[in-house]
Amino acid sequence: MILKLIGKIVGKLRTSFLDLLPIILVVSFFQIVILQQPFPNLIEILIGLVFVVLGLMLFVEGLEIGLFPIGENISYALVKKGSMLWLLSFSFLLGFSTTIAEPTLIAVAKEAGEIAVKSDLIKSEIESSYAFGLRLSVAISVGLAILIGMWRIIKGWPIYYLIIGGYIIVIVMTLFAPKEIIGIAYDAGGVTTSTITVPLVTALGVGLATVIEGRSPLADGFGLIAFASLLPMIFVMGYGMLIF
Repeated sequence: MILKLIGKIVGKLRTSFLDLLPIILVVSFFQIVILQQPFPNLIEILIGLVFVVLGLMLFVEGLEIGLFPIGENISYALVKKGSMLWLLSFSFLLGFSTTIAEPTLIAVAKEAGEIAVKSDLIKSEIESSYAFGLRLSVAISVGLAILIGMWRIIKGWPIYYLIIGGYIIVIVMTLFAPKEIIGIAYDAGGVTTSTITVPLVTALGVGLATVIEGRSPLADGFGLIAFASLLPMIFVMGYGMLIF
């Protein structure tokens, strides 16, 4: 039993190492061949690499054991409860709560506020409120995006209608939005897809598509993350139109 457990752990560590191997090879190539310099603090780098491999293994295992079953079970339970209101409310609040506290979004919003002050676009007194408003607009948009994605699964709408329509809106808004907000808006679509939001939302969509008769988990269950990346661009450009 113990040997079997050890073999399983070694196998997962090997998988995590192979996942990181391309990054290791690229960094090593440029450091040794292009720069022709030894690695600074090689021992610390190797220790850090061990921690990264171990952490990646634990993270993936945690997703498989915890987050994926939670997302599928919640969607199943809410559908069986027969309340679309609770299901859609949970979808919105899940997207909002995981996004508003996203560290990368906080960092980007803070940096955007500082740059806006230095560029004389806003006064320093409203820098913090501007950054929070940016975070709030992204969080609301992600919550709404997941809600729309769940409603799409329930109704069985083709995903490309919504995606194409959404990007048409993005293109049109790009033509009219202040140039100072366009880059931030496009980046906002990327920082919303965090390591917690993605697996939980994916499991939620797959679980819902599994429960509803006539829906395919593969064809209908995926696509929520696409909405979570799309709507923040629209909302942030709208926020910029109001602020600037």
